[in-house]
Amino acid sequence: MLKKLYCEFLRFGCFTFGGGWSIVAQMNELYVKQERILTDEELLDITSIGRSLPGTMIGNIAMLFGYRMRGFFGGVACAFGMITAPMIVLILITMFYSMFHDNVWVASAMKGVRAAVAPVILSALMAMLRSAFKFPPCYLVALLMFGLYFFAGISCVWLVIFGAILGLVICEYYEKRANHE
Repeated sequence: MLKKLYCEFLRFGCFTFGGGWSIVAQMNELYVKQERILTDEELLDITSIGRSLPGTMIGNIAMLFGYRMRGFFGGVACAFGMITAPMIVLILITMFYSMFHDNVWVASAMKGVRAAVAPVILSALMAMLRSAFKFPPCYLVALLMFGLYFFAGISCVWLVIFGAILGLVICEYYEKRANHE
């Protein structure tokens, strides 16, 4: 099982262009849709915690998922699988950067990669949105947090705390409402 986790995250690491959201899309496809070992909500929880912790999002998500599946060594296997391919690519780029940094073909290829990443990130976002908003008021909370962040300049730390409190209140309300019906 550890070898399988390492190999799956090695594959993810080979195609994690554009940041951590592309791994979420890949994990959604494999673990939620195909293997059904995670639900959308569980993947959202892992992603939320991974985003909230210090360090890279993809490293945190890999460690959290691996730990969930096979304990500490599962986490280590997933984390090392995730970083192996990018580390090799980064070593090669570093070694040959001075030869290629002005090459028009390399610059054009990178622009194409960036364009291809947008739908992958959008796919991950759509999957997250479907499972994130369990109750209608959650949409209002998201809009409120967006407005407070972009227009009022409130710190993300306060928004997370405020969002957690609102989430608890909303869930409590809907649970009490369901129990009375």
